Amino acid sequence: SATGPALAEEPRVATIDISGDGSVTAAPDMAMVSSGVVSDADTAAEAMTANSTAMAEVVARIKEAGIEARDIQTSGFNVSPRYARVKSSDPQEYRQELVGYRVSNSVNVRVRDLSKLGGLLDVMVRDGANQIGGVNFIVSEAGKLKDEARKEAMADAMRKAKLYAEAAGVELGRVLSINEQDHGPRPVMMMARAEFKGADAAAPAPIEAGESELSIRVNVSWELKQ
Repeated sequence: SATGPALAEEPRVATIDISGDGSVTAAPDMAMVSSGVVSDADTAAEAMTANSTAMAEVVARIKEAGIEARDIQTSGFNVSPRYARVKSSDPQEYRQELVGYRVSNSVNVRVRDLSKLGGLLDVMVRDGANQIGGVNFIVSEAGKLKDEARKEAMADAMRKAKLYAEAAGVELGRVLSINEQDHGPRPVMMMARAEFKGADAAAPAPIEAGESELSIRVNVSWELKQ
């Protein structure tokens, strides 16, 4: 039987794939604080009442410290039974016995003025908060600052690609693809997962924001000219 003309194979294009890295550092200008109240009582209703009263006091003090309502957001609320491990009639066996209830309520607070951070932590602890989840420092203009890291990452990728092409005796052609991997910002995390008693709270904690690193990686593919 007759056959059609054979299709010519397209020549394979040689490519090179290179990654480039770029980073900039910046001083954080805001912080996010996680804080809350945990209350235990014999009944769920009693635990709820105690927790609501304490939490209302904490939120009021946060606002008095200069934090706007828009910067206070409930991040968790939970009611759960509390059990104790007690011996059963058989000395070799134990059973779980309901001993009360626990209510926990937590908020995230955005601090736009870092000079208020130490005092705010002190206020929350002294006025009812018995759990501090952590402090997360934030660079508000991270998006704009990352543009410098992007330029640096692309320059790094091009430098490497030209080096490899020269060593291989070829030239770089057109760019086929650019893919970005955003590795930043890497925030400064200060964790203080501990329970505090208002009367035992120390003086306002000294807080150092330091610097955050904003990192970008680009993966670039070039066509090679033989």
